[in-house]
Amino acid sequence: QVQLVESGGGLVQAGGSLRLSCAASGRSFSPFRMGWFRQAPGKEREFVASIRWGTGGTVYADSVKGRFTISGDNVKFTMYLQMNSLKPEDTAVYFCAAGLHHNLDPYQGSNYNYWGQGTQVTVSS
Repeated sequence: QVQLVESGGGLVQAGGSLRLSCAASGRSFSPFRMGWFRQAPGKEREFVASIRWGTGGTVYADSVKGRFTISGDNVKFTMYLQMNSLKPEDTAVYFCAAGLHHNLDPYQGSNYNYWGQGTQVTVSS
């Protein structure tokens, strides 16, 4: 059984930074891609960023390009999201996800097989 556990959320002022972590555990866990999604109150879940595990190829939502950086540690099986220049509109619950299938579309949450429980990020103005 694969488990994903997020941490690092919190309250920060606009312009500040946070780093989210997603620790993965489980026998023979070998994802093709891992990603971050977020969901604000009253809104649908949206794609934030994704990384191809092993090769490190990344993709980002336009709304976070240049401000957020996704990375992964193959040894620790941990994924990170460094969030800089945070804005109030970044406020949401952030979820990490892992997808097993090759060449999955990284932007669609339905393509990911495992999800974490989420961590709250609140950016005050």
